[in-house]
Amino acid sequence: MELRVLQYFLAIAREETISGAAQQLHITQPTLSRQIKELEDELGKTLFVRSHKKITLTEEGMILRQRAEEIVNLVDKTELEIRSTDSHLKGEIYIGSGESHALKIITKAIKKMQAQHPDIQFHIHSGNAPDVIEKLDNGLIDFALLTPNSKINDYNHMLLPLSHHWGVLMLKDDPLAQKESITFEDLRDKPLIVSKELQQISDLVEWLHNDIEHLHIISSYTLLYNASLMVEDGLGYAICFDKLINTTGDSSLCFRPLSPHIEVPYYFIWKKYQILTRASQYFLNIVQDTIQELSQ
Repeated sequence: MELRVLQYFLAIAREETISGAAQQLHITQPTLSRQIKELEDELGKTLFVRSHKKITLTEEGMILRQRAEEIVNLVDKTELEIRSTDSHLKGEIYIGSGESHALKIITKAIKKMQAQHPDIQFHIHSGNAPDVIEKLDNGLIDFALLTPNSKINDYNHMLLPLSHHWGVLMLKDDPLAQKESITFEDLRDKPLIVSKELQQISDLVEWLHNDIEHLHIISSYTLLYNASLMVEDGLGYAICFDKLINTTGDSSLCFRPLSPHIEVPYYFIWKKYQILTRASQYFLNIVQDTIQELSQ
C-alpha cells in the first residue's frame, strides 16, 4: 500500500468524483481509476459505491479514510520535523486536550513561543481522554492535557497549577440554586445529564454512591456546551466541571459545587523516550517556565 495511492484515495473521498479528484491531482481519470481498482484488489474490499452523480464510501472505505488521513498527516509531520534542523525554528506542534481552563497555561506558553518564533504553527485537537491518548501513542500529537488516570505514569508528565471542581449546572431559578453546594441526595431523583466517560471517572462514581444504574440519567455529553443548551431548556441538571460555561450576567444558568467537593488536577504529558523535535523541546521548556511562574 503506497502513500501516493492513499493520497489518491483521500482525494476521491473528498471530491466524491473520479473526474474531480483527477483534476485536483493533475493525473488522468483512467490512471486514477486503475490505481484505486488495484488498491481494492490488494485489500480484497470495495471502498467506494459508484453512481452517476457521485462516489460514496463503503463501511470499509470509511475505516480506511480515517487511517489514511492519520498516515498522511504523520508523514507530513515527520517531513517538517526533519527539515526543522537549522537555527530558524519552524514546524508544527500538535496538542490534544479535553475541555479545560487549564489550557490557559498552554495558550500563555504558545503566545511566548509565537513572539520568539512566529513560523511555528500550533494545532489543538479536542477530544476525550481515550481519543487523546490514542493520538499521542500513535505520534499524531506531541503533547496532551489529561486528568489523572491509570495510564498517567506511562508518560512524562507535569502537574498544572490549575484544576477543576465537579459540580452541577442548573437554571438560576431552580430551587436547588438556593443551595451553596449540592449533595447526592439532592440529585437522587433528578433528571441528569452526565459525561459520556462517567463510568471511568472513579471519584465521581464513588460520589454517586456507586449507584449509577439507579440514577435518572436522561442524556450523556461529550462537549459541555451542548449539555448547557439542554439545561437551558429545562431538560435536567448537568454534572460537569466548573469554569467552562459562563454563568454571569444575563446567563440563565448557575453552577453549584458538589458536597463533599471533588477537585480534579490536570497534567501536561508527552511520551517517554521520545526524541522531541527542536521546536517541541523549545516549547516544552516554555511550558515548564510558565508553570513555575504561575506556581509562585
